[in-house]
Amino acid sequence: MKTKFSVIFVLLIAAKISFAAAYPTHWWQEISDDQRQGTWEILPHEAKKGELILSKRNELGVFSNLAHTPFFFEDEHYASIEALWQMMKYPDLSDTKDPRNVIHDYPFTRMQVFSMHGFDAKHAGDAANEINKIHKFNFVTYKHHHFNYKDMKQGSQLHYKIIKSAIEAKVKQNPSIYKLLLKTKGLRLMPDHKQGTNLPKSYAYHEILMEIRDR
Repeated sequence: MKTKFSVIFVLLIAAKISFAAAYPTHWWQEISDDQRQGTWEILPHEAKKGELILSKRNELGVFSNLAHTPFFFEDEHYASIEALWQMMKYPDLSDTKDPRNVIHDYPFTRMQVFSMHGFDAKHAGDAANEINKIHKFNFVTYKHHHFNYKDMKQGSQLHYKIIKSAIEAKVKQNPSIYKLLLKTKGLRLMPDHKQGTNLPKSYAYHEILMEIRDR
């Protein structure tokens, strides 16, 4: 009996070693601190045991909301998840109840933001934030739904549902992303940037990805 358990133990260890060897070593590449892009960045080698930083320094960057990963979602084409996120901050001309339609200071139209990715999309959202703050608009819109996605209540829940479904669409519609996500199985995915506390669930894109992967 002792011999049988010893064989099983050896096989389990061998399987774990083989599984670990399947992960590319550059996913944990050590980067010197002076190469850090900003105080926000978490470098690949700073992952704890069993973790994987979704660094933009390698192919894992496709999982970022900023990544140029075109997908089709609920009758619209988006260049990135970030485009979907930030376009909600812009006036919806198809929504007659959107009070932002009378404001003409926005640097882009909602439709223009659809085709953005990277920091272009992020900065477009930042610009909209400033305008909305001036006019005391504390909501975004999606499909004529007006909500505050930071209220930690129904607004946050709706936003999470939208973003989660969109990330799933992005993964399923891009085979290379789908395969790469499966390749990370067994690892806890982590963002490559520092996040604040008490944020809505929609910010945790890494946890959404793990849920999609595990299903």
